[in-house]
Amino acid sequence: MAERKIDTPKNKQIQEEDMVKQTKAKTFQAYLDSCHRRYSCVHCRAHLANHDDLISKSFQGSQGRAYLFNSVVNVGCGPAEERLLLTGLHAVADIYCENCHTTLGWKYEQAFELSQKYKEGKFIIELSHMIKDNGWD
Repeated sequence: MAERKIDTPKNKQIQEEDMVKQTKAKTFQAYLDSCHRRYSCVHCRAHLANHDDLISKSFQGSQGRAYLFNSVVNVGCGPAEERLLLTGLHAVADIYCENCHTTLGWKYEQAFELSQKYKEGKFIIELSHMIKDNGWD
């Protein structure tokens, strides 16, 4: 015998919530101020960082040039692991776009050499994963 669902207010609410999940457009967790130059994910256009948070353009990622940022938005962080990078041993965590889940670069969790301590808590985003957005004329 087939199981029959009883139409209760709770069941209707669950059905409506499921419909909202299916039709809801993707939204970003944070939108950066529209009057500032910013960087966005090349894959989904989620805002990533303000140009004011750019520290350096002189970094190398696994896929080419990369920028170092003081802070980023709409980015998730994986588990930290030790990696031997061009500038020595660091504890880093891969970062990814929270909208499209593309790996963008990494976050410096810990630097083991004194000269590299300034990187701790900062973010690397590879140029191949971001675009300049808004006000770059």
